[in-house]
Amino acid sequence: MATLVFGAQWGDEGKGKIIDLLAEEADLVVRYSGGNNAGHTVVVGDTRYALHLLPSGILRPGTRNIIGNGVVIDPWHLAEEIKGLRGLGVPVVPGENLLISPCAHMVLPYHKEQDRITEEVRGKGKIGTTGRGIGPCYQDRANRTGLRMGDLLEPAYLKERLTAAVVWKNHFLAGFGHPPLDADRLYDDLRAACAELVPAIQDTSLMLRRALRDGRTKVLFEGAQGLMLDVDLGTYPYVTSTSVAAGGVGGGAGVSPRAVARVLGVAKAYATRVGEGPFPTELTGPEGAMLGERGREFGTTTGRPRRCGWLDLVALRYAIEVTGCTELALTKLDVLSGQPVVRLGTAYEIDGRRHDDFPAGLPGLARAQVQYQEMEGWTEDLGAMRSFDELPAPAQAYVERLERELGVGIPILSIGPGREAVIYRHVQARS
Repeated sequence: MATLVFGAQWGDEGKGKIIDLLAEEADLVVRYSGGNNAGHTVVVGDTRYALHLLPSGILRPGTRNIIGNGVVIDPWHLAEEIKGLRGLGVPVVPGENLLISPCAHMVLPYHKEQDRITEEVRGKGKIGTTGRGIGPCYQDRANRTGLRMGDLLEPAYLKERLTAAVVWKNHFLAGFGHPPLDADRLYDDLRAACAELVPAIQDTSLMLRRALRDGRTKVLFEGAQGLMLDVDLGTYPYVTSTSVAAGGVGGGAGVSPRAVARVLGVAKAYATRVGEGPFPTELTGPEGAMLGERGREFGTTTGRPRRCGWLDLVALRYAIEVTGCTELALTKLDVLSGQPVVRLGTAYEIDGRRHDDFPAGLPGLARAQVQYQEMEGWTEDLGAMRSFDELPAPAQAYVERLERELGVGIPILSIGPGREAVIYRHVQARS
């Protein structure tokens, strides 16, 4: 039995909280894409946990967590993340409650330098990356020159491949005045950083296939970023470097996508985006600033302020359709409280042509004029409400309108950052 959770917008939808809630019933939580350019925030009591590489199930005792082969891992960052969680009283034991695919690629220091240099060269055309070296690492994976976590199990093989990689990287870096890297020193630093991680490196794909075949193990697949940042399906070139959609679970975790019975998308009650790229419903005035302030819209990974806008039904419907999404979790409904009117983006007009469906691949998306429909807002504070019937009538109408427009049920409503700030509903999932 497997459930997959993915972000249905431009990331930062609140996946961490939803995954944490579902992880209470899960045996295995599996991260299948992205790197430490992603950030999932989970609030438990008065403690806020920021997770970047560790699956969100790590906060649930008894749950085993897997970093799959579709994830790119910065070993130094992962070691620090583990140390930070332990400092907050969370036990993280590589080889026990944390397992790592040997096929996951490693982000190395030269990837970060490549990332920085490439963004500088792009100038006004920069993508707005996090600078964590994620894109260059995926480039090396595609070029078949990358190093994988499993290489750590054979030191001589690791050193040979790392030495060859450094030769080529020094050619690139020298063109930008960067001093040459020392392969021997990098090898020693890498081995030291990974010393505690080695017991976690196991055949996670085999483990997952057996668990899914068994049929009794509850598996939760955790996506990173959002569908609109998918390298193939998103707003290219302002995207991440891998497949973050539900279909990415096959290569990203080493299992058949047919094993996933439930596909749960996560979306905010409004929309946000970090970095560059088209964002049709963006609000650049006081309304956008208000949403950003009320929603505490600052990136978990970078701290950058997020761009805010009204909910974009055109883009969200597209995300649901291309992923086979069966249900939606709606987060931050409470942030809309105080708006006398809430607006829904229902269509685009680009160069005089109306688009009711998302124009994937069309360069003119940046010129889209959004057609909106208005709904009555509400003023009540939703944070203490625990049933759908307690919500003010306009908030109920908003949720029910989304279900009709999107064609999926919304069984989970998040109305605050904490674990307890959630409303569960009994609605029919789409088959």
